[in-house]
Parts: sequence; structure tokens; C-alpha cells
Amino acid sequence: MCAALPTLWRLWARTDQWPPDGTWTTWLILGGRGAGKTRAGAEWVRMRAEGPTPLAAGRARRIALVGETWADARDVMVEGESGLKAIAPAGFRPSFEPSRRRVVWPNGAVAMLFSAEDPDSLRGPQFDTAWADEIGKWRHGEAAFDMLQFGLRLGDDPRQVVTTTPRPVPLIRRLLADPNAVISRAATAENRANLAPAFLARVVEAYAGTRLGRQELEAELLEDNPDALWQRAAVEAARVRAAPDLRRVVVAVDPPVSTGAKADTCGIVVCGLGADGCGYVLADRSIQGASPSGWAARAVGAYRAFAADRLIAEANQGGDLVEAMIRQVDAGVAYRAVRASRGKAARAEPVAALYERGLVRHVGAWPELEDQMCDFGVGGLSGGGSPDRVDALVWALTDLMLKGGAEPRVRGL
Repeated sequence: MCAALPTLWRLWARTDQWPPDGTWTTWLILGGRGAGKTRAGAEWVRMRAEGPTPLAAGRARRIALVGETWADARDVMVEGESGLKAIAPAGFRPSFEPSRRRVVWPNGAVAMLFSAEDPDSLRGPQFDTAWADEIGKWRHGEAAFDMLQFGLRLGDDPRQVVTTTPRPVPLIRRLLADPNAVISRAATAENRANLAPAFLARVVEAYAGTRLGRQELEAELLEDNPDALWQRAAVEAARVRAAPDLRRVVVAVDPPVSTGAKADTCGIVVCGLGADGCGYVLADRSIQGASPSGWAARAVGAYRAFAADRLIAEANQGGDLVEAMIRQVDAGVAYRAVRASRGKAARAEPVAALYERGLVRHVGAWPELEDQMCDFGVGGLSGGGSPDRVDALVWALTDLMLKGGAEPRVRGL
């Protein structure tokens, strides 16, 4: 009996982690980092899949597990510390079949794994139960979620749980206004019993009260920073599914000053100049905690992946060392160092003006970059810290659109 106690979820679940009563289609769980939303989602799926005995059918027979990427669905939703395999009792543990991207329970219930990066993969399959994780970060959020809704049509009570850290994106706003959705909220601190004290001391105390902390820890859905150079509505309006033929592509790098696990993020953003004269944000490949050789490899990888014409990097910090790191990875990279002579906000304002004129498009969604853009004002980020992703974006679009350089031949992406 003692061995089974950890799997008796009703004993341990907080009110916000237990399914609400009543008639609903969507249970939206908005939680801070480490608030226990993944555990709540996994336990709900388990409750739907389980029958009264290990071999008896439960309410769920066909389940969709949709993560930001297929790797996220596997590593978090299935194999993570709070995933479906970890929480299952010994007599009802599902097996994971990676080659078929599915989870199978002893009673025959089957969950298929999907990536929100590929909305069309959700065309055709049908389900009675679904779990969508971190929808605030989905690049093709509305398209992937819509395809999931068309497939959620089996049984007499098809339902879904959505677990996410809140971001002011259209899909989350849409669910908050949905009369068929019920909402639960949980702050990070509410799960303190399951979090390392060092995390609470280092992260929670450091970010408490800041806009970033209110979003990532308190699970508040924040509107735009009124002092920011970019506004969310304008970024959303600039979103496109694909870029046209591109005249030029650059990878811009904002190297971190420090190294190690607590180092600033290395901003790495890929942008292109379209034949239509507009700039296109193609990718945010930024990386945190990497060694100099690690972020240099990441930048060169983006340079190769997008067949870029040039890699540019800010050299105010590190000077020739930045180029040396890049050349160690690929000596043939077309490289140019840039040096800042003005403050970050002064450099960013002309790029923000390009957005206001409708001259920049985002190919897909880049949540971390866009969050930083919509928080960055004349005084920097509201919570302090380095606007690394914004810096890289600014360098890339400045090089493409504000320097008046020669334009190479038109070519496809």
C-alpha cells in the first residue's frame, strides 16, 4: 500500500491541479515555471485512460499528445519527470514506442505524439482525448490547435487539457474567452514542496515583482509594456507563413560577456531581405549557457542551414576573440564584426520604425524573441538583464535594410 501512495493523485493534487466539475470541452491550466501543470496534464490523461481494472477500458481510447516539437512531446509529456511513464502505477504503466510515436496502455488505450510545428500531421487522425502542452510557444499555434479541434470528435464526451505558461498570444486569449473552457491558475511558489530551495531563492526572489517574473512565475497574462518599442498587435499583424524569394540572408550574433550555466543568452537571429523590399525574420537560434565554442557552432549552423550571405557579430565585448571562435568552427564563413557606438535603445529605434511602416515580417512565431521585443523600451527590459535576442535582431535588420549595401542576386530560401 505504501508503494502505491505516490500514484494516488487525489491525495496529492492541489485544487488547481484537479479537473473541474461541470460540462466543459477544454481545461486550460495557466501555470508558472515549475508550478506542476505538466503533472496535472499527465494525471488527467492517465485518469481518462485508466479503467476500473488494469485491462478494463477507460473513457479514453484514442489520445493526442501535442507538444511544441516532437522532441518536447517525448521528453516532457511522455518521458519527463512528471510525464505519463513516471506517474503511472506499476500495474498500469504504458509502453512507449518511439518509432511509431505512440504510447500504449495495458488496456489498449493509445496516445499518438504530434508536433505543433507540423499542423498538417493532425489532419485525418481522430481522438476522444487530447493534451496540448505549452501552446504559448507554438510557432503555428492557431493552425495546429484548429487541426486538433477537427480531430477531437470520438466518443460521447471528447475533452482536452491545455497546459502552458501564459503569454499574451491570440490563441491563449481565444481560450480565455471560450465559454466551453474552464481555467485553472497556479504560481510557481504554490509548488514549493517539489522545488529545490536553491531555485526558489535564486530565481523566484530575483524576478519577484518584475514583468518577467509576473508572467513566468505568477502565471499572469500581461499586456504590452506601454514603454516598449514594439507592441504585440503589430508583431502579430506582421506574421506570415513563408518568405518570398530573398535577395540576402544574414545571421546576427550578440555574444554573451560571461560563460557557464548562468551566463547571458547568446542572441542568434536569422533575417532575410525579400525581393519585395521587406525584411523577414526567419529564425531565432539563440542559446543560453553555452561555451564560446558552443554558441559559435550554433551560429555557424544557422549560417549553413539558411545558406546565409554573411554572419555578423557584435565585437564590443571580446573583439577578435569572437571572430576567432567563429573561424575555428568554419574558416570559410563570410564574417563581419560590428561595433556599437550608441546605446541599445538608440540602435533599436530605427528598426522599430521599420515595423511601424509595415516593412518587416515574422516567418512563423518566435515567442522568446517577441516577448523580449514587446518588453524592451528606452530604459531596457523592465526586469533588467540583457536584451540579447533584440540586439541580434537589430544588428541583422540594420545590416539588411538600413545600410544601403549592394544587393546580391535574387534566390530562393
